[in-house]
Amino acid sequence: MQLKIMPKKKHFSAGRVPLILFLCQMISALDVPLDSKLLGDLVQPPTITQQSPKDYIIDPRENIVIQCEAKGKPPPSFSWTRNGTHFDIDKDPLVTMKPGSGTLVINIMSEGKAETYEGVYQCTARNERGAAISNNIVVRPSRSPLWTKERLEPITLRNGQSLVLPCRPPIGLPPAIIFWMDNSFQRLPQSERVSQGLNGDLYFSNVLPEDTREDYICYARFNHTQTIQQKQPISLKVISAKPSKERPPTFLTPEGNESLKEELRGNVLSLECIAEGLPTPIIYWIKEDGTLPVNRTFYQNFKKTLQITQVSEADSGNYQCIAKNTLGAVHHTISVTVKAAPYWISAPQNLVLSPGENGTLICRANGNPKPRIGWLTNGVPVEIAPDDPSRKIDGDTIIFSNVQERSSAVYQCNASNEYGYLLANAFVNVLAEPPRILTSANILYQVIANRPALLDCAFFGSPLPTIEWFKGTKGSALHEDIYVLHDNGTLEIPVAQKDSTGTYTCVARNKLGMAKNEVHLEIKDPTRIIKQPEYAVVQRGSKVSFECKVKHDNTLIPTIMWLKDNGELPNDERFSVDKDHLVVTDVSDDDGGMYTCAANTTLDSVSASAVLRVVAPTPTPAPVYDVPNPPFDLELTNQLDKSVQLTWTPGDDNNSPITKFIIEYEDAMHEAGIWHHQAEVSGTQTTAQLTLSPYVNYSFRVMAENSIGRSVPSEASEQYLTKAAEPDQNPMTVEGLGTEPDNLVITWKPLNGFESNGPGLQYKVSWRQKDGDDEWTSVVVANVSKYIVSGTPTFVPYLIKVQALNDVGFAPEPAAVMGHSGEDLPMVAPGNVRVNVVNSTLAEVHWDPVPLKSVRGHLQGYRIYYWKAQSSSKRNRRHIEKKILTFQGNKTHGMLPGLQPYSHYVLNVRVVNGKGEGPASTDRGFHTPEGVPSAPSSLKIVNPTLDSLTLEWDPPSHPNGVLTEYTLRYQPINSTHELGPLVDLKIPANKTRWTLNHLNFSTRYKFYFYAQTSVGSGSQITEEAITTVDEAGILPPDVGAGKAMASRQVDIATQGWFIGLMCAVALLILILLIVCFIRRNKGGKYPVKEKEDAHADPEIQPMKEDDGTFGEYSDAEDHKPLKKGSRTPSDRTVKKEDSDDSLVDYGEGVNGQFNEDGSFIGQYSGKKEKEPAEGNESSEAPSPVNAMNSFV
Repeated sequence: MQLKIMPKKKHFSAGRVPLILFLCQMISALDVPLDSKLLGDLVQPPTITQQSPKDYIIDPRENIVIQCEAKGKPPPSFSWTRNGTHFDIDKDPLVTMKPGSGTLVINIMSEGKAETYEGVYQCTARNERGAAISNNIVVRPSRSPLWTKERLEPITLRNGQSLVLPCRPPIGLPPAIIFWMDNSFQRLPQSERVSQGLNGDLYFSNVLPEDTREDYICYARFNHTQTIQQKQPISLKVISAKPSKERPPTFLTPEGNESLKEELRGNVLSLECIAEGLPTPIIYWIKEDGTLPVNRTFYQNFKKTLQITQVSEADSGNYQCIAKNTLGAVHHTISVTVKAAPYWISAPQNLVLSPGENGTLICRANGNPKPRIGWLTNGVPVEIAPDDPSRKIDGDTIIFSNVQERSSAVYQCNASNEYGYLLANAFVNVLAEPPRILTSANILYQVIANRPALLDCAFFGSPLPTIEWFKGTKGSALHEDIYVLHDNGTLEIPVAQKDSTGTYTCVARNKLGMAKNEVHLEIKDPTRIIKQPEYAVVQRGSKVSFECKVKHDNTLIPTIMWLKDNGELPNDERFSVDKDHLVVTDVSDDDGGMYTCAANTTLDSVSASAVLRVVAPTPTPAPVYDVPNPPFDLELTNQLDKSVQLTWTPGDDNNSPITKFIIEYEDAMHEAGIWHHQAEVSGTQTTAQLTLSPYVNYSFRVMAENSIGRSVPSEASEQYLTKAAEPDQNPMTVEGLGTEPDNLVITWKPLNGFESNGPGLQYKVSWRQKDGDDEWTSVVVANVSKYIVSGTPTFVPYLIKVQALNDVGFAPEPAAVMGHSGEDLPMVAPGNVRVNVVNSTLAEVHWDPVPLKSVRGHLQGYRIYYWKAQSSSKRNRRHIEKKILTFQGNKTHGMLPGLQPYSHYVLNVRVVNGKGEGPASTDRGFHTPEGVPSAPSSLKIVNPTLDSLTLEWDPPSHPNGVLTEYTLRYQPINSTHELGPLVDLKIPANKTRWTLNHLNFSTRYKFYFYAQTSVGSGSQITEEAITTVDEAGILPPDVGAGKAMASRQVDIATQGWFIGLMCAVALLILILLIVCFIRRNKGGKYPVKEKEDAHADPEIQPMKEDDGTFGEYSDAEDHKPLKKGSRTPSDRTVKKEDSDDSLVDYGEGVNGQFNEDGSFIGQYSGKKEKEPAEGNESSEAPSPVNAMNSFV
C-alpha cells in the first residue's frame, strides 16, 4: 500500500475508504505533508525547486548567474555539465557555486568575456535516494550590433504614388524593437495611409506633399542592453503637381494572392496586410469557413495587423484580408497552420510508497507533431540505467510492483518534438513509517447547536494508516449513519446536538504500529433576538424607542451594537442606549433611516432591523395621492442551490394602499443591465421565496404598485451566484444538410448564457446513417453552432443528435432528427420525351420520370429547355435564344406557352435537384402551325395629288405563316369630322406599294391596312392623309404646328358655347369696322381675308415648303372616334412599336405565366389595333354617329 495524505475536507464517507485505498495502489501519491517535525525525520529524494530559463539571454556587462536550487533529505549535492560534458568549476577561477545551492556565479566583470561561457548547461542535484536534473539551459549573451554603413539616395515622388521606406535593422539578440522618428526624436505620425509593418519598414499607401522631409530615421532599440541604434536618415520629396490618377488597391505586403503562416500553440498569431491605392484603402479581415474568436482577436496598426492570442490548433485555417477603396477591392488569403511544442496532459507526480506496494508514474504530453516520450532514472536514460526488477516501462507509463527501499529513485520524463521539449522530475520514495497524529492533542472545539462540527485528525504513515473515531473512554467505533468520516481523517457531525458534547478519540493504525489523539467538543445554544425592533413613524421633534431583547448561551457573553444605515450611530447626545433599548429624542428629518440591532458572540452573530420614518408634525397637510415610494432594505436569506428568500421593507404608499409587489432579477454574468420579471406577491407581503436557475449571478429589485401606478424600482439587492448544474435542455433547430457531395453540415441554435447552467458550455454532436447498423459517432465541440462531417456518401439520410454539456455534466438525452448528406448532380436524363402541339402558340410535353436513386438529392422538379431553330417561312433567321420552364415536383408533363406560330422548335428535358441539373434528354423537335400575322412594319403615304395618294409599306415583322394578301380599307373625313363610306380593297401579297386614284381633292382620308394568311387576318396599322387643293398650291405648314392647330379646334369646335361665341365675335367685328375708336383698341381692321387666314379651315391646309406634301390633319383626341388611330411622325411613316394599342386596352391582353404543371394561368400580352367593320369578326364598324360622339 502506498503512502498518501489527502487534502482536507474532501467529502467521502467512511464506507468509501476501502475503495479509495484500492485505487491508491494504482495512482501516484501526494507529497509528504509539510510538517517541520515530520520532514526532519524522513528521507526524501532531491527535487529541483528553482532553475534559470531554458533560453537564458544574459547581459554581457554583468556577472553570469545560472540558478539551480533543490531540496531533499539529506540535502543534495550539485554538479554541472556544459555542452554535454562535465563542467569542472574548480578549474576555472571565475566560476563559483553558492554554498548550500547549485547556483553558478561567473565573475566576468573583473576579467573574461561573456562569449567564452556561451553553451548548454545542465544541473544535477543528487543524494542517497536519487538524482534530479534541470532543463538544458542555453546561455547566450545579448547582442546589439550597429547598422552597416550605406549611402541612401534622396527619394522624389509625385503626389499620390505609393512608397516603402526600408528599415532592415541589424540582427540582434533578442530581436530589436523598431520605431521611426525624426531628428528631434519625435515619433513620426502614423495613420491608415502611413504605417509601420511588422518587419519595421514604413509603408505609404499614397504620398502627400506634407510627407516631404529629410529626416525619416529608423531606430532599433535593444532592451536587454538598453541601447538604441540609428539608421542613416532618408530624404523624401513629394512634388505637389497634379496628383496621380486614382487607382484600386494592390498589396504592398504580402505579395501575391496567397501566402503561408506557421505559429506555435499558445503564442500570439500576427497576420499583416498593407495595401497601396488612391484613395487610401481600408483593410478588412475574415476567416474562411469560420469566425474570428471574439475574446482573443485584436486589431493593430489601423486594422492592418490581425492578432489572435493564445492560438490553438482550432485557429488553423484560411484567413482573408480585403483592401477596399471606392475604385475596387483586392483579396489575399493567408493559410495558417498552428503547430505545438510539447505541453503537458498529465505530468508525472512524486510517488511515496511503502515496501511491497505497487504504483505508477504517468507522463502524458501532446503537441503537433506528437511528441516522443523518453524516460531517465537519476539523469541516465533508462535503457542504460541499472536494472530494477520492480520497474516495468510501458510507453508513457512506468509500473512499479512490490517495491523495496532500493527502488527509491528520481525519474525524468522527456517529451520532445521539433519545436521544443518538456522535462519533469518525479521521485519514487519507498518509506516504512508507523502512524503519526499531526493534530495537536486535547483541542477544544465549540460549536453552535444544529450546525456542523468538524473534528480534525491529520495523520501520516507508510503504509497508509486506517482511521477510526471513538466517543468517550469505552465507546465503540463511530459509523457513517450519523457521522461522516473524511479520508483526511476529519470527523464531521452534520448536525451537532447537545448530546454531541464529549471527548472524541482518533486512532491511526498500520502494520508498523498505532497512534491516537483526543479532542473535546462542546455544543452551545444559538444566540437569538426574541424581541426585535419594529417599524416606526414619528413626528419631527418627538421621541422614539427601539427594543432589542437577546437570548444566548450562558457560557457565551454577547456584545450588543446598534447601527444606523449599516454605520455607527451619530455622535449625538440625543441617542442613548441602555440594556435592551435605543432611544432617540427630539427626532429630526436626518434621523430617518434603518436601525439595526446586532448581537455577536465568539461563535455566532444575529441581527434585526427596523425603519424609522420621520413625518411633519400636525396639522397634517391634505393627503397627496401618488405612486408608492420604492421598497428598500432588500435582504437575501435561506440561500439554497435553487431557491432564496427575498425580504424587503415597503416604501411610503403615499395614501394609496399597495396592492402588489413586482420582483425582477438581473443576471450580471450573462446579461448585465437587463432586468427580467421574476414574481409578483400581494401588497401585504414583504418576503418571497424565489425559485432560481443554476449558474446565474442574481440581483433582485422590487417595485410596489397601488391604484395610482407603479413605483420606481428599488435599489438592487446583493448579488447571489447559484451553483452550476448540468444543462436542462438541448439546442433547438437541429438540422443536417450537406453542402458538398461528401459532407454533412450539422447546425443548431446554441444555448444562451442563461440556459448553459454552468461554465464550459460545449456540445456533443452525434450522427449515424439512418438505414445502417453503424454505431453512433460522436464528437464534443466548443460553444459553436455548426459541425461539418466529411467523407460521407452522397445524399444518405442520417440521424443526428446535439446534446449540450458543461463542466458539471450532460443535458438530457436529445431526440434524434433526420438530415441528409450533400447532394450531387443527377445522373440520368428523362426518357421517352414526347411533344403534342395544341395550337400555334401552345405545346404539351410528356416524359418518363427518372429513377429516384439516380437523382442523388432532393427532387425539385424537371426543367424544359426549348428554342426556335428556324422559321418555317425561312424569312427570319435569328440568334438562337433558349427559354426555360421549370415544373416543380415529380411531374411527367408540362405546357409550353407563348410559342411562335409557323416555327420549328427543339427541346430537351432535365431533372433538377438541390445541387443543380442532370444531363439533358435527347433533343426533340416539333413544328407549330400557321397563325395570323402581325401588323405591317410600317405604312406611309407619298406623292399626294389632287385625286390620288400612293401608299408604301413594309411586310409584317412576324408573318407567322405564308401571306396570302393585304387588305386596305379607307374612308373620307369631312369638315365636321363625319366619316364617309368605307372602301375595301384587296392587294396581292407580293406588293409593297399601291396608288389610289379618283379621290376627292382637298379631302382627308383615313386608312386601315393589315395582312392575311390562310388562318386569318392580322393586326392592322392606320394612317391619315389629305389630297392637295391644286397642283400649284401653297406648301402645308409644319406637321407639328398642324397638330397643335387641330388640337385647339378639336378641343372647342364642337362645343355649343363656342359656336355662340363665334357668332357674337362676328357681329362685334362688323361694329368695329364702323367705329374707329373700337377699331384702334381692338387691333385695327379685320378684313375678310385676314379673318380667313386666322380661322383657316383645318381640313384645307397650305402645302409645306420643303417637300410639297400636304400637312397632316391631326387631333389629340382623334384616336377616340377612330379606335386609337396612330399618331404619325412628319415623314408619314408609322412604326408598329409606336402604336399605343394592345389587347390589354380592350380587356384581351394577358401576361404569360404558368403553374408548376405547365397549365396556363397568366396572360398573353401583345399589340393589336381594333379593326373597322368587315375587317375582322371580333371588331365593329365605327358609324359616323359614333365617330362624332367620340370627339370631345
